[in-house]
Amino acid sequence: MTGDAAKEYLHNDLRLAREVMLRKLDGLGEYDVRRPLTSTGTNLLGLVKHLSVWESRYFGEVFDRPFPEPLPRWDDLGERGTDLWVTEHETREEITGRYRRVWQHSDATINTLSPDSPGHVPWWPRPRVTLFNILVHMLTETSRHAGHADILREQLDGSTGTTAASAAPRQDAAHWEAHRARIERAARAAVAGPVVSTS
Repeated sequence: MTGDAAKEYLHNDLRLAREVMLRKLDGLGEYDVRRPLTSTGTNLLGLVKHLSVWESRYFGEVFDRPFPEPLPRWDDLGERGTDLWVTEHETREEITGRYRRVWQHSDATINTLSPDSPGHVPWWPRPRVTLFNILVHMLTETSRHAGHADILREQLDGSTGTTAASAAPRQDAAHWEAHRARIERAARAAVAGPVVSTS
C-alpha cells in the first residue's frame, strides 16, 4: 500500500471511530452521559471531551497548525485530567460541537500534508514524528476510547454495536441472566480445575 493510500485508509477508519464515539451518546439523558461509571470516574461525555482536546493537539500543535480555540496547556499540571470529565457549566452541544470542529481542523491537516510530513510531539520521549505516526496514534487512541464507550453504554442500558443496524438483538432480562450464569459457571469450573473420573 502506498503512502497516500495508507493515509486514506487510516483517515477513513479514524472518521468511523469518531462517529462511533458520538453515537454512544444517542438517546441518553444529561445525567447518564456525564455520570462516573467506573471507580476512576470514566464517563461518556468526558471521553468525547478528552478526544477533542488531544486530537486538536496531535493534528494541530504537532504540525504547527494550532486549533483556533483555547485549550488547556498540555504541560499545565493544574489542568491535568480536567479533559476527562464535564462540568455542570459545559453543555453536551458545546462538547460535541467542538469535537466536530476538531474533526474539520484535523481533516484539513491530514488532507494538506503528506504521510511523511514531519511533526514534533514535545511530550513524547522521541518527539520527531510524521503525519503517518500521528494518524496511527490517533486511530489507536480513538478506537481504544470507543471500546471504553461500548462497555459504558452497555452497562447503562444494554445497548451494543457501533450503529443501530449492527446492535445485538434485544433480549429480555431472563435471557441475559441465563447467559451470565452460564459464563459464571464456566469461570468457577476453570478455577476448581478439571473433574477427574474415579472409575
